Amino acid sequence: MQADSAAPSRTLGEWLAYLEALHPKTIELGLERVVRVRDALDLRPSFAIITVGGTNGKGSTCAFVAGELQAQGWRVGLYTSPHLVSATERTGAPGAPLPANQR
Repeated sequence: MQADSAAPSRTLGEWLAYLEALHPKTIELGLERVVRVRDALDLRPSFAIITVGGTNGKGSTCAFVAGELQAQGWRVGLYTSPHLVSATERTGAPGAPLPANQR
């Protein structure tokens, strides 16, 4: 997929502010918005997706599961929310968050 050359270049902070303005609600439980995006883009991944929910321990559980899968030779991507220090922690391969200087 190529970037739209007409799209303005934004910093990570500007993108995060833009995304937060699209849906300013602090918390919306459920996966309905994600399902709508998946369906609108006609995404049908050929790989397993594991969703971890609950009140406590999601980050630890995801780190454990990702580590086990990697140890067995699987390629693993990880998305977590909320972040602890920086929004760049949310997406990446375990142990390798998205670099902070990404545009």
